[in-house]
Amino acid sequence: MTTTTLWEGSASQIHDGPGGYNGVEATPEWAAEIKRLARERGATILAHNYQLPAIQDVADHVGDSLALSRIAAEVPEDTIVFCGVHFMAETAKILSPSKTVLIPDERAGCSLADSINAEQLREWKADNPNALVVSYVNTTAEVKGLTDICCTSSNAVDVVNSIDADREVLFLPDQFLGAHVKRVTGRTNMQIWAGECHVHAGINGDELTAKSKSHPDAELFVHPECGCATSALYLAGEGAVPADKVKILSTGGMLDAARVTKSKQVLVATEIGMLHQLRKAAPDVDFQAVNDRASCPYMKMITPAALLRCLLEGKDEVHVDLEMAKRAQKSVQRMIEIGNPGGGE
Repeated sequence: MTTTTLWEGSASQIHDGPGGYNGVEATPEWAAEIKRLARERGATILAHNYQLPAIQDVADHVGDSLALSRIAAEVPEDTIVFCGVHFMAETAKILSPSKTVLIPDERAGCSLADSINAEQLREWKADNPNALVVSYVNTTAEVKGLTDICCTSSNAVDVVNSIDADREVLFLPDQFLGAHVKRVTGRTNMQIWAGECHVHAGINGDELTAKSKSHPDAELFVHPECGCATSALYLAGEGAVPADKVKILSTGGMLDAARVTKSKQVLVATEIGMLHQLRKAAPDVDFQAVNDRASCPYMKMITPAALLRCLLEGKDEVHVDLEMAKRAQKSVQRMIEIGNPGGGE
């Protein structure tokens, strides 16, 4: 599709650098141009909760990856611009195979999704031929195609509990979410892949302990991918933090909890982009990051310049092999049929 821009500061300023496309600031003029180009292209803009605030604010829909992928399948527009990392755009394509799915920078990867590939999963399955594979949605399309049931951080316990107690489970790829599920379900016949999101794994127990001690009245919102999730439960168990103040939540669950919290202050253990939506959901609450350095460089590759380039040039398009997409869709559909599709992560 050929398009021209009415905004004087546009394409000539975009250049590719070490951290992605830059050269364009998120001004009101930029936001107006993004909206105009999206209408011209017949596109819906989706932004993940971990995106830059300016990207979230210009998007038509903001949320977690699975919720956004389901929105992509429902909206009337034929073009989906997914502001997130690559596996998320793949999931949108899996659920909307006839639509054009664009990601503003296809190099935006994910350390968690990259922690297991299809060949590794095939070998793991071959070593455990009677096991059922449960994959977190934070995986590639190829891995989803080799999966029996997908799960999200909010429904992983329900998914595992839906499997016959005598059936062995291979859970992947996040070891911290897997440990949380194993602890809650009490399941002993569950193997867990040793993968992690480097950002969430870096939010450690010492930081959480120090932060909670210096803010004794604060609630704790902790994502189960975090390295500190076990520490949060330990603090509650030891009485260092009241048990009712410790909440292990998906990003969608955090927003729900933010809207009803009675606390004046909440400590948040997840990627810092989430703070923007939490503050919008509950502007009177003081949300503070447990680790203010917990910023995903891949998420932040979706810059104002990258989004402008995407809409001007129709790049980068996401493709998923049709047969692979059909297999992957089955694993997502089985999760939805359990009755609690939950949030993406």
